[in-house]
Amino acid sequence: MSSLWTPDGERPVARPSGTSGPPPDAPSALDPDGDRIDDDALADQVEAMRAELAAAPVEVVVANHCYGLFELAAVYLSQQPPLVDQARLAIDALGCLVDGLEGRLGEGEGPLKEGLTNLRLAYVQIDGAQRAGADVDSVVGVATDTASGDDEPGDGEPGDDDHG
Repeated sequence: MSSLWTPDGERPVARPSGTSGPPPDAPSALDPDGDRIDDDALADQVEAMRAELAAAPVEVVVANHCYGLFELAAVYLSQQPPLVDQARLAIDALGCLVDGLEGRLGEGEGPLKEGLTNLRLAYVQIDGAQRAGADVDSVVGVATDTASGDDEPGDGEPGDDDHG
């Protein structure tokens, strides 16, 4: 099941699995409770979500997408074995946004920069351990804690670093 981000949170967008569209005799969409809804109701929901999105400050929407890239990279780094090539792409994409939009991301910019730094550090530690043939399991625990533990973007707690 897919979802669509709105300022009020994720909204599910359902599609029957294994098909490119609904069965010919079925309504075209499902609501979040799994009940069938008609095309007019779906169009109304989409329009309401678009209105919510348009009302949100763009820096909040962009920062939310950055947090999604952060989570994506952390997921790839925490796999056994870590999927460093996939993580690198997510980290690079996050870096393009955070670095390229410097000064324009509002309140989310500081935590996003810190999170990006932590992800890059975790990536280097994990990639280095893989190349050296070290026990990646022990490095992954430390590195992913660094990337997504107490220093997770968005918590905004000063002094949250684990450096003493």
